[in-house]
Amino acid sequence: MKAARLVGPKLFELLETEPPTAQDGQCLVRLERVSVCGSDIRHGFAINPEEMYPMPIGHPCHELAGTIVDSRTDAYHEGQRVIVIPPRGSAGLVEYIASDPSRMILLPDHGTLDEWVMCQPSGTVLYSCQQMPNLLGKNVVILGQGSIGLSFTMITSRIGARNVIVADLLDYRLEASKQFGSTHQINPDQDDLETAVNQITNGEGADVVVEAAGYADTFNMAMRVVRQFGTVIIFGIQEEHSIPLEHNWLMDKQPRIIPTTGARSGNPISHIQEIVALRQRGWCDPSPLVTHQLGFSNVQQAYDMYDQRQDNIIKVVMDLSA
Repeated sequence: MKAARLVGPKLFELLETEPPTAQDGQCLVRLERVSVCGSDIRHGFAINPEEMYPMPIGHPCHELAGTIVDSRTDAYHEGQRVIVIPPRGSAGLVEYIASDPSRMILLPDHGTLDEWVMCQPSGTVLYSCQQMPNLLGKNVVILGQGSIGLSFTMITSRIGARNVIVADLLDYRLEASKQFGSTHQINPDQDDLETAVNQITNGEGADVVVEAAGYADTFNMAMRVVRQFGTVIIFGIQEEHSIPLEHNWLMDKQPRIIPTTGARSGNPISHIQEIVALRQRGWCDPSPLVTHQLGFSNVQQAYDMYDQRQDNIIKVVMDLSA
């Protein structure tokens, strides 16, 4: 089967390897679409110690969709389309993957897999939104408007937030946020974010702030722009294990801080199943996140584009048949 792996810092190798086989209780899925995630960049594609290379085949990639070609379980049958959460120790830059039903999400027969695979990242965001207080009529600030931040914008705007205030250093992302439901767009390089949020919220600050960028500055900014006793949702993955905190803002605002990771929720597929169902009935649509489509043979280009934020990229999906 076709596969890829990192053989050096930010350097992919394409190779042929033996496909897995489905064991009892598993399905063998032929992957057709895979997408690059920001966590792939920070914790795989980023420069790592020399002894880590070559990395395991298929790493780093976990946003996958394909068709079942062999089923050894009553839960699914051949021909069904699914999103697959890679089992521990495996990853998605491969043509085939074996998985059990606890890590698979059934997809409708209609629509392209390029569109449906976006329910994976947006599903993890749905889990985080389920941890929020009631947003009806509330003020929300979302720091970062990559695919995750845009998913937060999409969901919180539909839940009923009064203002969905988004911040990003890239103007093309701010422009994209309008399509997903933002009411105010702020580039902190051009306007003071604290001042802008205070003006929009009549000096109260945001009821809920989402940290979706993953930087020490944005983590601390979340504490600055939240209202006193408000809620801060932490989603972004920090580059460093330890970051400096502005302790005075924590003590002054006393926010409720909720770290959220859907993969560690105890049920890694339920929130993705829910976003699939919500898209199917027309409540939301994460598919416009896809801005670029490439063949699997262009895996190096896909990761370079995402890493370097080229060509106004938000999400790139790779076709395993090309």
